[in-house]
Amino acid sequence: MVTRRSIVKASLALPFASWALAGCDASRRPAVSAWSEGMYLSGNYAPVDIEVTATDLPVTGKIPEELVGRYLRNGPNPLGDVDPASHHWFTGDGMVHGIRLDGGRAEWYRNRWVRNERIVGELGEAVGGRVLGGTPNTNVIGHAGRTWALVESGPAPVEMSYELDTIGVSKGWPGYTAHPKIDPDTGELHAIAYDWANLRDHVKYLVIDRNAQLKKSLDIPLGGMPMIHDMSLTKQYVVIYDLPVTVSLLDVARGLQFPFRWDPDHGARIGLLPRTGTPDDIIWSSLPAQYAYHPMNAYEDDRGNVVIDIVRYDRMFDADRLGPFGDSEPRLARWTVNPSARTVAEDRIDDRPQEFPRCHPALNSKPYQFGYTLGAQDLAYTSIIKHDMKTGASDIFSLGEGHHGGEAYFVPRQGAQSEDDGYLMSIVYIESARRSDLVIFDARDPARDALARVHLPARVPYGFHGNWVPDAA
Repeated sequence: MVTRRSIVKASLALPFASWALAGCDASRRPAVSAWSEGMYLSGNYAPVDIEVTATDLPVTGKIPEELVGRYLRNGPNPLGDVDPASHHWFTGDGMVHGIRLDGGRAEWYRNRWVRNERIVGELGEAVGGRVLGGTPNTNVIGHAGRTWALVESGPAPVEMSYELDTIGVSKGWPGYTAHPKIDPDTGELHAIAYDWANLRDHVKYLVIDRNAQLKKSLDIPLGGMPMIHDMSLTKQYVVIYDLPVTVSLLDVARGLQFPFRWDPDHGARIGLLPRTGTPDDIIWSSLPAQYAYHPMNAYEDDRGNVVIDIVRYDRMFDADRLGPFGDSEPRLARWTVNPSARTVAEDRIDDRPQEFPRCHPALNSKPYQFGYTLGAQDLAYTSIIKHDMKTGASDIFSLGEGHHGGEAYFVPRQGAQSEDDGYLMSIVYIESARRSDLVIFDARDPARDALARVHLPARVPYGFHGNWVPDAA
């Protein structure tokens, strides 16, 4: 059964070819030839304009019965009119999509805007006693038996119900990040949080305990305000990425919602903060100017080096001021930091364009063997790449012709016999049908067809991050 609610203004589906690279110096046009102004509101980047509740979803194949919980995905989905000439993809209103699985069945699909007062007003709803703040659009996690929508740079997380209705702003959490890292041994969330509008000269190292209470807050002075999208954790260190995308005061003065720009004069460096240390204890090491959103994992090797596997770009927000794809293509690399020498060695792992790296969640901060990325081609993600980080080998999970994937999340199988014994879950957009599926693969067997395809009643726009949140958590 499908029910629909909150029908609003039609989404902006702009013809891809109608937008020219007006105002861009031809010598600095982006490496990705299909990039154009307005593309982040067109095709499957375009927002959906309704909230849907569907039950008893059709399935092709067989969902493993041990998967009991929700696959959740967050992403930008602007509500109302948007100016395509100035809209930045990262600033759209948050919408969380969820699919609940139980006993081999796909029980429901829901998509819900993360409410703030403006969205509540546009949808004609009542605040209803909720404390509403931002509309986090970047990640959604389960922690302490609750559901949290996240974004970086200022806004506190917003708690959502199991069915994805907005409860309100978290109590006791300060401005946060899109990418906390869970310590698999303690259950604590570690984060590096920045706030360009209020902090300006420092970021915060935050620890949230397993009961969702703030355990630690440490101010870390920085020169300028870099965009720190993610961080890493190892056994001994918190890894800080101070890279050359920074706040542009000119763009702040112009009133732009997203005032970050490529700033090669800022330099690039990696900081290793001992988990129990102070800012004076940070070990800083420089590397050539580049940018990175997402590490796959980080750990300490047997020589005391910190090994960081990460997707990196040559530059970011230089020619393409409205999104991440116009300046250079993402490649998988390894940064090896020698804390004693304060040096960083870089090795390319894979030169194919790819993004959204993940690994076994229980091995975050620890040595590991397998990682998973989305292979990119012409602004779409057409495959899942499985990397053997020990041998250098890789395998491809094909999504199919005209099928475009979202971030692949690894779920270990009950009683797993190896690190890669489990499932890969991804939301896949089917271009010809203009709808999406939740697709489940056997992570051990790239040549095998998907175990199951859950056919969703709506299109899930290209977005950012999500997680499998088992009911047992």
